[in-house]
Amino acid sequence: MIPGWKEWRDALCQRHGEKLQRKFETATVAVCGLGGMGSAISIALARAGIGKLILIDFDRVDVTNLHRQQYKADQIGMYKTEAMKQNLLEIAPYLETETHAVRITESNAEDLLGAADIICEAFDSAEAKAMLVNLVLEKMPSKYLTAASGMAGIDSANTIKTRRIADRFYLCGDQVSDVENASYLLSSRVMLCAAHEAHAVLRILAEEFDA
Repeated sequence: MIPGWKEWRDALCQRHGEKLQRKFETATVAVCGLGGMGSAISIALARAGIGKLILIDFDRVDVTNLHRQQYKADQIGMYKTEAMKQNLLEIAPYLETETHAVRITESNAEDLLGAADIICEAFDSAEAKAMLVNLVLEKMPSKYLTAASGMAGIDSANTIKTRRIADRFYLCGDQVSDVENASYLLSSRVMLCAAHEAHAVLRILAEEFDA
């Protein structure tokens, strides 16, 4: 049986405290890309009690995604936005979601991301990463931005870190390994980097701004 809203919220407040939970539940976070990084970021934020997630990805779930992305075999063929929404609502039934099964471009990004307090970049493509980071920094300077650089390979987990690059920009990863050229792409290391991004979001909302 799904617990009622008050029971659900009381459980979150027991773990986070009333003041912090209120900050989480009134926040809107956009997750741009719902692959290995973005799907894990979304789940971590939903479990923390974030009020609203804007989920953006143009792709569909494929069998080759299942080794590192937070989808299920019976969701193959679904748009990632809808599959992720389905999974999140099983975890956090009172989460508000907004889904966009489109590719983010320079022409639509401001419309898609305008309502977000914090934007999470979670693309595989270096070009898409650069486009989004540059656009947010230049055209949406009031937004907080987290992004990832380097989570591929089988190197030590301890090389993945969060760095505060600018006042409102945080970069997570080892800043070395390249997804497109890696021999390995393992769920464990991708999830580590995703956890860094999700935790950066929660720390920003808690007004803990150091990396």
